[in-house]
Amino acid sequence: MKKGDFEMTIIAILQARLGSTRLPGKSMAELNGKPLLWHVIQRLKKSKTINKIVVATTTNEADNKIAQFAKSEGVGYFQGSENDVLDRYYQAAKANGTETGDVIVRVTADCPLLDPEVVDKVVGTFVKSNGKYDYVCNTQPPTYPDGLDTEVFSFATLERAWKEAKLQSEREHVTPYIWKQPDKFHIFNVTNEEGGDLSEMRWTVDEPQDLEFVRAIYGLLGDKGRTHSFTRKDVFEAIERNKKVIEINKGFGRNEGYEKSMREDKKVG
Repeated sequence: MKKGDFEMTIIAILQARLGSTRLPGKSMAELNGKPLLWHVIQRLKKSKTINKIVVATTTNEADNKIAQFAKSEGVGYFQGSENDVLDRYYQAAKANGTETGDVIVRVTADCPLLDPEVVDKVVGTFVKSNGKYDYVCNTQPPTYPDGLDTEVFSFATLERAWKEAKLQSEREHVTPYIWKQPDKFHIFNVTNEEGGDLSEMRWTVDEPQDLEFVRAIYGLLGDKGRTHSFTRKDVFEAIERNKKVIEINKGFGRNEGYEKSMREDKKVG
């Protein structure tokens, strides 16, 4: 396949489930009359580099709803392990024909303000390195708002992590085995050169207040929100015009799920 300047399959694997502890059912929560997951898919479809989207959900009966929704939207889907998300990613990639030289883009279903320009910047950095990097992200350390996280790696790197990762946190959060080991993997971090460090801004959906926040933002975006023609700059401008909106979900930490996993970590398998 070819999309943009790249001769390869670039597959975005989007993890989603209904069993969230902090906000149950969030993937299908209503936002502008559509499920949250629908908005993330639309954002990814705006990418100029991604040529395949797969929703990776679980085998839980409740998550059949997510699989059926992905099918109805014309994107790929896979149902796998709920807790071993690394295995779910690997099996989803294999089931959708991914080969050694293909590229995986990792995003999550709780980011309806995801910016396709940022996704393409991270993907472009990975692809244009011509194999120099095993893993490129914008999270180590983060300088973009929480909710614009993008990770890119080869299928070969994913397979190595799948074979070697032993800690529960590494299995649950997919990529820690990679980014914690710069001695084993060549890693590059993309920074927010235009806007500086905006990592304290919270645009993800993990808590009820986060859902209220993104609903407010989509309302402020108007037609751009309805047509998904907005970028992160439009979101910044909406916040600047309505600064009280950031009070809605103020006070929550970044990566709380991963921090919890680290506190409870243990070897598996």
